[in-house]
Amino acid sequence: MLKKRKERPQNSINAGSMADIAFLLLLFFLVSTTILSDQGITVKLPPWEITPPRPIPEKNVLTVKVNAANELLVEGEPASVSALKERAKEFISNPKGSPELPTRPKNAVISLQNDRGTNYETYLHVYNELKAAYNELWNQRSHRLHGKAFADLGKAAKKEILQEIPLVISEADPTDYSGD
Repeated sequence: MLKKRKERPQNSINAGSMADIAFLLLLFFLVSTTILSDQGITVKLPPWEITPPRPIPEKNVLTVKVNAANELLVEGEPASVSALKERAKEFISNPKGSPELPTRPKNAVISLQNDRGTNYETYLHVYNELKAAYNELWNQRSHRLHGKAFADLGKAAKKEILQEIPLVISEADPTDYSGD
């Protein structure tokens, strides 16, 4: 008589609930994970205009350029980043009443342009110096008018000073002089 081979029991895992467990784990990690938001420079962009902007007299524009070698050029001349704040303040406020500078801070425009090869740190350093120039001018005006710091003023007083000395930093499209 022939012996029948015993059939081996089938080893199988019931994977029906695996999808449910995977979904619950995914849901748990999505809910419990905090997503960091990008931080950068907060700049309010102007509304898009179809009409060409009106021309600005050259005396009202301070040209600041940063090249690919991270060198600063102010009005086409080499300058140091550490002296940029004072130069911008002098340009904006025109304390000596120079005819080559804007007659009022409201007319002053700072044109900032960088090369595509400029380091981001250099760009930020230059931008921060320009912003610091405006902050100091606002504080000086605030102390003269109200006897306290600009940050301590109410909305109406801040608005008054910002109308006299508006923050106007025009950022031109980056250039690429490397020829690549």
